[in-house]
Amino acid sequence: MKYPILKYNPVLKERARNNRNNPTKTETMLWQRLKGKQVAGFDFDRQKPIDDFIIDFYCKAKMLAIEVDGSSHDGNDIYDMTRQSKLESLGIRFLRFTNEQVLYGIENVVAEIEGCLRELEDRGLPP
Repeated sequence: MKYPILKYNPVLKERARNNRNNPTKTETMLWQRLKGKQVAGFDFDRQKPIDDFIIDFYCKAKMLAIEVDGSSHDGNDIYDMTRQSKLESLGIRFLRFTNEQVLYGIENVVAEIEGCLRELEDRGLPP
């Protein structure tokens, strides 16, 4: 299956690798549930560079970005909204979760991700 090729700033490659090697607790928790096609049979990448940004988790089959908003997002609402808007203009859909949602409700988070994937699947997006 062919997926759209999304360009990225090559400067981000090393930073993304560093992020993968030093995940937050909530990123580790969610990755344990997303890796290996455990959620609705879809493959996810973590710390995926796209454009000038790094996405926490990305499903290329459905162009779905998943962000876990921890303390690094505090006070960065305008930046986060601008970033999300730019990526959505490329056709990427977003799900956002807080650290607390992942820490205390991982089952609900996974269920919401699975529901979103199925909804996108039902619409036939993307090919």
